Amino acid sequence: METQELINKRRIFGIISHPDAGKTTLTEKLLLHGGAIREAGTVRARKNSKYAKSDWMEIEKQRGISVTSSVMQFEYKDKVISIMDTPGHNDFGEDTYRILTSVDSAVMVIDAAKGIEAQTKKLFQVCSMRGIPIFTFINKLDRQAMDPLDSMQELEDVLGMPSVAVTWPIGCGKEFEGVYDRLENEVHLFRKEQIVKLDKDGVHSNILEGLLSATNLDNLRNEMDLLDGAGNFFDLEKIKAGKLSPVFFGSALADFGVTEFLEHFLKMSPAPGKRKTISGEVEPTDETFTGFIFKIQANMNPNHRDRLAFLRICSGTFERGMNVTLSRTGKQIKLSQSTHLMANERETVDIAYAGDVIGIYDSGNFQIGDTLTAGKEKIFFEPLPTFPPELFCRVSAVNSLKGKNFQKGVHQLAQEGAIQVYTNEYNEVILGAVGVLQFEVFEYRLVNEYNTDIRMDHIDFTVARWVKTTDTDELKKYQNSRCMLVFDHYERPVLLFTNQYALKSFQERYEDVKLVDALDVTEEV
Repeated sequence: METQELINKRRIFGIISHPDAGKTTLTEKLLLHGGAIREAGTVRARKNSKYAKSDWMEIEKQRGISVTSSVMQFEYKDKVISIMDTPGHNDFGEDTYRILTSVDSAVMVIDAAKGIEAQTKKLFQVCSMRGIPIFTFINKLDRQAMDPLDSMQELEDVLGMPSVAVTWPIGCGKEFEGVYDRLENEVHLFRKEQIVKLDKDGVHSNILEGLLSATNLDNLRNEMDLLDGAGNFFDLEKIKAGKLSPVFFGSALADFGVTEFLEHFLKMSPAPGKRKTISGEVEPTDETFTGFIFKIQANMNPNHRDRLAFLRICSGTFERGMNVTLSRTGKQIKLSQSTHLMANERETVDIAYAGDVIGIYDSGNFQIGDTLTAGKEKIFFEPLPTFPPELFCRVSAVNSLKGKNFQKGVHQLAQEGAIQVYTNEYNEVILGAVGVLQFEVFEYRLVNEYNTDIRMDHIDFTVARWVKTTDTDELKKYQNSRCMLVFDHYERPVLLFTNQYALKSFQERYEDVKLVDALDVTEEV
């Protein structure tokens, strides 16, 4: 099979949503239909010890939430699919943002009763900024839900993107009877598990008489007349360009509407495309192997305590044992250990192509955002951002004899990007986080993965700003009760301020000190 054909078979997408919209449940059902798992776990069924495949961490099983992104690759019909299940909670948003740099499209899951929630809107904006095509799955139709026309209107009003309904619900809650597939002109009945092929009259066909309740049938016909007359037209080119969102309705928990979504998604979603670099673009069909690391995860295998770097292949062909150059350092590295990923399970991969995501063993060489290439020229893909934290605490090991374990855990979790780690001039460890859950996960992992109890003390700082200077001694004079000098994981100077007023006062007093609220992880000060 030619390389172009192999690339066209690939689909890599992220699933995004507000917490509890059903994102992880939908992921499970997609894996089930793809034959990747035999039985779908559910984030609710804790008593039966059934857990979502993508929620592989012990803390995820206990809490019933996703706290880290997962990568799962499987084959469905003639496609090779990589699903990125992302944390829905805002506290882990930075992990989700990094994941979205590696995908070619995104699936946005919305609770049919609640509509578009805060985190959904934020993640949508990230996708929209990057021009990522967005597919919308409105979930939980087997419960009471918003009017579907209102849901469509909210999509356009709140998100500012035109949408087109591909499937349409017939009733909701106890009156939910199925969905109408507008493109295939079929009605999929919910409780009867039957597909009814309609004639040229569509929903006005006499075939539906007696199959649906009179109220639902009347509503369906009126809604279709309205959509056909005033709704947006289906335009595949606009969908692939991220200018039009196709909308699907169903219930992930009841596994209804999922197959229809998957079939349409694989036809509409884009294959791997070109990726921007600092100096130009890389085409997936380019012969030279290139890829970038968007995630690092330690201790995925508790028996080995190893680390994996997640590599998105952008061009060329990966072959196990090949030599590549790490662009950041110029160092030559042999990629002798490589795996396909299914959450925390692995299978050795010998060959992979543009559009694949693989795990490569990391002995400490890699950082998030690193580019690997088999070519002679150094290549840097678009940098991944670092976001300023708003919560800070001082952390130390309870038992000084566990100091080595403590330092190792802090170092590895910092490299993962699980939390932001700083040190001050006294070599004390300062943690920075977007949300308090990050602190809880950090503590859990230090205790359970590194066998180290820790002490965490909140400190009264809420603003972090990186400083563009090489004279760190000069920065020490700025320290006082409202300003602290620390250094991030890359040894770049950061000033912490107690609040926005303290920051503003500093800027007015020291106009020549250049502060920025975010630096790319590859950027030097």
